[in-house]
Amino acid sequence: MSERRPAARSAEPAAPKHRRGPLRRFFKALLRSDAFQTVAARLLHTAMVATYRTNRPVAGSVDMLAHIEGHKPVIIALWHGQQMLVQFTRPLGEPVAGLVSKSADAEINARVLELSGNEVVRGSGGRERTQAARKGGIRALIALREALKRGRHVVMIADISKGSPRQAGEGIVRLAKISGRPIVPLALATSRHHVVARAWDRMTINLPFGHRCLRLGEPIYVPADADEAALAGFRKKVTDDLNRVTEEAYSRVGRTP
Repeated sequence: MSERRPAARSAEPAAPKHRRGPLRRFFKALLRSDAFQTVAARLLHTAMVATYRTNRPVAGSVDMLAHIEGHKPVIIALWHGQQMLVQFTRPLGEPVAGLVSKSADAEINARVLELSGNEVVRGSGGRERTQAARKGGIRALIALREALKRGRHVVMIADISKGSPRQAGEGIVRLAKISGRPIVPLALATSRHHVVARAWDRMTINLPFGHRCLRLGEPIYVPADADEAALAGFRKKVTDDLNRVTEEAYSRVGRTP
């Protein structure tokens, strides 16, 4: 007798896809609304002030005003992911301008900086010169140079967003070249913090009730006649010095970067 083959199962209908489009658009619009960003910025600023104040400085923490005396105004360089509390290191009476991305997602960051008494310059660099121009990087450099001319210190993240973390990009050394102002590597570490390990920049969220340490590198001047090879050398210098002060800051609060 021949075997009876089991009848083929009919294909099961595909599970219906969740239509999240309208809901996603709603939350996206909410996050970008003026009312939400105003409230979020104030809450975030309040929390950051409390975090900074409840972290006591340790021995070896540098006095920024004394360190930059005779070099003002300066270009303060720091790494992506290490910027949460840096705005509160601004010496009283010293005006500071900070570079913030032009993206709508960065609006809350810009508002927090303004609440701290800082000037905001919108723009960002890219991995290629054409990309930097498209993103407003060239206009941002010009605006930052004008801020330096007006006597404002400038805070600029040295590495490129979504690029190679903790490798100084071209923008910061070009700003030093066209402005004649020095780059000062800066790192601020707290003993209590959380690192977002999955983030490309290992974003550090500082936590309250610990200790903090501020470390600064020596001013780095880039000559106006520096060629491409020289600029590459200065990028390495910024990278090495910024990594060194970052390690120093974390070491003094008993942690590793």
